[in-house]
Amino acid sequence: MASLEPRAELDPRYSSEGATAPSWSETAAMLSEAELFWISTVRPDGRPHVTPLPAVWADGALHFCTGPEERKARNLERNPNVVLTTGTNTWNKGYDLVVEGEALRVGDDGRLRELADAWERKYGSFWHFEVRNGRFHHGPGDAFVFSVAPRVVFGFGKGEPFSQTRWRFE
Repeated sequence: MASLEPRAELDPRYSSEGATAPSWSETAAMLSEAELFWISTVRPDGRPHVTPLPAVWADGALHFCTGPEERKARNLERNPNVVLTTGTNTWNKGYDLVVEGEALRVGDDGRLRELADAWERKYGSFWHFEVRNGRFHHGPGDAFVFSVAPRVVFGFGKGEPFSQTRWRFE
């Protein structure tokens, strides 16, 4: 049986001598702990749309929510390919991650309750969601929830040693 963990591929062209790639478990922990992500979607006319949002790493995928009328939700109706990034805005320290995948809508209320609990554990009671009819409900609005299982993840270590790592998922 093949391992479920992807193999890290350190790119020597963009990595300092002696750099090492983090294990996938270390990388998954960084995704789990990150508070803010930037999501990139594609508008119907082909222009990019980028916006920040919170996300939860659970069961091998990133999960985010958005109102049905928001630009990103409308973009995903036409093109489910997304990029989610997280890291720091410094060039000489920290670690940045880029997750590429397809955003699939989560509509099962049982699964959504699990994810609502995960949101509240991670972000606190401000992010308390009720679940009804395949959506999160919060205050006066509701939100679709999407899951993004990585197709590929890139990691960028900043500061000595600099590194660039790729994990591919089959």
